[in-house]
Amino acid sequence: MLTRYGALLFAAGFAFLLFVLFTSQPLGAPTMLAGQAVLNEAAGTVGAANIVTAVVLAYRGIDTLGELSILFAAATAVGLVLGRSHGTDAAATAREPGGFILRAGADLLFPLLLVVGFYIIVHGHLTPGGGFQGGVVLAAAFVLPVLARPSETISHSAMAWVEGLAGGVFIVTGLLALAVDRAFLTPLLGTGQLGTLLSAGTLPLLYLAVGLKVGAELANLLLRMTEEESGT
Repeated sequence: MLTRYGALLFAAGFAFLLFVLFTSQPLGAPTMLAGQAVLNEAAGTVGAANIVTAVVLAYRGIDTLGELSILFAAATAVGLVLGRSHGTDAAATAREPGGFILRAGADLLFPLLLVVGFYIIVHGHLTPGGGFQGGVVLAAAFVLPVLARPSETISHSAMAWVEGLAGGVFIVTGLLALAVDRAFLTPLLGTGQLGTLLSAGTLPLLYLAVGLKVGAELANLLLRMTEEESGT
């Protein structure tokens, strides 16, 4: 009975919220004070043709740093849970490689996924995409060959080095902006010509760092999961 009344109370409150929103805002003309200011100024101030990139890395770069910290904490926690060393466990080494189609597909897709992943990252300030999306593609590129050939794994320490260096580049780039009396993560090196690859200052470098960090963390996490499965 209490659950039923609670659901009805929630539905009534949600309906009231929608009613207030629809009656307080004119239809088809949403109030975008901050958003409209960003749309008007981002291209000339930041130099990024993709306004989302300007918001993610410049206007709210601190928030993006927080997102990377959360991802790092989550990957570390899962790694501690799944990181039991199997050494040369017989169950791990005895796993047979995948079939011919899986192995051939992995060999074919690995370079293609690398190219697509880096393309999405490098062009993140020009077209939809960026470090987070490209990093996921890079992680898939490195995990797929391991699924096809379980005996050939990737060094976790190498992934950790890539992750650490990428995170360090992201933070150091932000500190360099503070050193020249600018806000943290303010794009440096000029805006360049809008719409060209060498534009938006240090934003492409930041997205490259984000992509490598996300890719290394996800790949490490997925590899831990495959090793856990092989050891059971």
